[in-house]
Amino acid sequence: MNQDLSSDETVKVMAQLAGLQKALEEFPADVALAVQDAAHLVAQFTDLMMNPDVEPWPPMRVRDSR
Repeated sequence: MNQDLSSDETVKVMAQLAGLQKALEEFPADVALAVQDAAHLVAQFTDLMMNPDVEPWPPMRVRDSR
């Protein structure tokens, strides 16, 4: 992601969207780290979805129904 996720304002907005206002007040460093981790995971997932040749799960197999 190109956005600066370490800024206080971004962390505050993300925490509010997630309903973590009280956690932000009590543990601001932990909430900031969680915002960065979540953004990293979303970026990885987005990269996966942009490549149609990559499946994020094993291919399905058809079993014999007998």
